[in-house]
Amino acid sequence: MADVKFLSGENIPLEMHKVRMVQKVNLLPIEDRLECIEGAGYNTFLLKNRDVFLDMLTDSGVNAMSQNQYAAMMQADDSYAGSETFYRLEDVLQDIFGMKYFLPAHQGRACEHIISKILVTPGSTAIMNYHFTTTKAHITLCGGAVEEIIIDEAFKIKSDHPFKGDINLDKLNSLIKELGKDKIAFVRIEAGTNLVGGQPVSMQNMRDVSKICRQAGVKLVFDASLLGDNLYFIKKRDPEYTDVDIIKITREIASLMDIVYFSARKLGSARGGGILVSDDDLFLKMRELVPLYEGFLTYGGMSVREMEALAVGLRETMDMDVIGQTPLIVEALCNELSKNNVPVVTPPGGLGCHVDAMDMCVHIPQDQYPAGALAAAIFIASGVRCMERGTMSEQRNDDGSERFSEMELARLAVPRRVFTLSHVKYTADRMSWLYKNRHLIGGLKFTEEPRVLRFFFGRLQPIGDWPQQLAKKFREDYGDSL
Repeated sequence: MADVKFLSGENIPLEMHKVRMVQKVNLLPIEDRLECIEGAGYNTFLLKNRDVFLDMLTDSGVNAMSQNQYAAMMQADDSYAGSETFYRLEDVLQDIFGMKYFLPAHQGRACEHIISKILVTPGSTAIMNYHFTTTKAHITLCGGAVEEIIIDEAFKIKSDHPFKGDINLDKLNSLIKELGKDKIAFVRIEAGTNLVGGQPVSMQNMRDVSKICRQAGVKLVFDASLLGDNLYFIKKRDPEYTDVDIIKITREIASLMDIVYFSARKLGSARGGGILVSDDDLFLKMRELVPLYEGFLTYGGMSVREMEALAVGLRETMDMDVIGQTPLIVEALCNELSKNNVPVVTPPGGLGCHVDAMDMCVHIPQDQYPAGALAAAIFIASGVRCMERGTMSEQRNDDGSERFSEMELARLAVPRRVFTLSHVKYTADRMSWLYKNRHLIGGLKFTEEPRVLRFFFGRLQPIGDWPQQLAKKFREDYGDSL
């Protein structure tokens, strides 16, 4: 992806690839969209993909693969144990990250499961810039607790801070002193903080955190699932790294960490995932769990074809034209929305465009899930499926009370090499119309609420008839248009 200036003076992201295979999508009439969201319990996760026009739910596992990735799948070695495919992937990972051992797993949350099983004990605490939903679930299921110490700037919707994902170093030092190293399971850095706008972490912050952890004897864990976006932002926003090769930046990051894990559904635009370590003792402890929970040590729950595609995809991730794909399209969408006063998180991060539901739906109380209601309204108005990243994505407190999220965001994810600028323009138009009619959006309440990860498959219903009123207004304004 390149940021090219046109004669008009406008900077327009230019795709550095051409489309050679397409998938048909459907744009249903609004009456059908209303029926679909009702059938899905107003949870966008429960929509059927055939009813979705643009699927901006996530970038996980839905990125477009390259011709070289598809070609590589044909050379896969189907052996159960000792597959040449595994050793090709291992060689790529060792070269890119410079770490000694690789343990394969079927995706990122499988890595979190294994890491938590080894490092989290009842009563221990995992310290991190910010949690991800599955990360927190695995830690709490092992009897641990989570402490989030991201910098205060992270919760400012409008900001020009280039690295809002940084850890607050003073809070880190205080927590280590307060808890003691024996009560700390690990410190975790998520590069590209998913739940607070896909905001990156600076190299200097990673250096500082690593130094503190090593002096204290605390393990430092790095979630590299969104590493591609973070590498792009380091290159663009940190003058020290403007002319440094991406692979050198990656190796420097890995050298600061004790454990690196990733979901290949994001990093590498393939499937699967894995854990990288250099410490012999950590490797041996985690190695025992891979055959138990994932599969043999040379496939770990992945198909060999996925592993071949991943090996190529990881190499391609070391290319600025590849890792710039999402950030530049996200920036273009954020800019279009901002022109029409739609409140979005700035600066634009990776992963997707994040709309501030707390501002857009200020009339909806937080216990009526404004981000979830906005996500449902976006689908009704546009056929675009996005994801709630707010209170619905939290776990309730032990006493059953609601744990309110610091931010209520509706995330319009941008899978890599999937959408065009006309898709961005369409999404911005429908979002702008929805902003003008935001007073029509109402709240939601659970009718079926799972105890863990409720946002995945919980069902809700609207408070009042606001979805019908929204659809009626759409017809008045757009006429026969879809």
